[in-house]
Amino acid sequence: MDSTDLTVYHNKRISQHKVFAQLSARGKTSTGWFFGFKLHLLFNECGELLNVALTPGNVDDRKPVPQLFKRLFGKLFADRGYLSNALFKELLETFGIRPITKL
Repeated sequence: MDSTDLTVYHNKRISQHKVFAQLSARGKTSTGWFFGFKLHLLFNECGELLNVALTPGNVDDRKPVPQLFKRLFGKLFADRGYLSNALFKELLETFGIRPITKL
């Protein structure tokens, strides 16, 4: 599981464009600030796409995780951006999924 940013506008031109003004938002990734959306992708071990979520740029990476795992089981391999105690307990109790991340 991972996410990537989908930049809609360059930061200098946010006020000039109004196409996605109500849907997109300013967010930050490890590479810097952007204005647009975050695309969350969930793959299995064979590289097959299992689920997709599109959120505004300012939404926390952990928020769409429960909706991505409906009707799924197994283990979750993700980066540390998806790690929290509350999310770990929710995934384990609700879906039986154990998140695994690098220390």
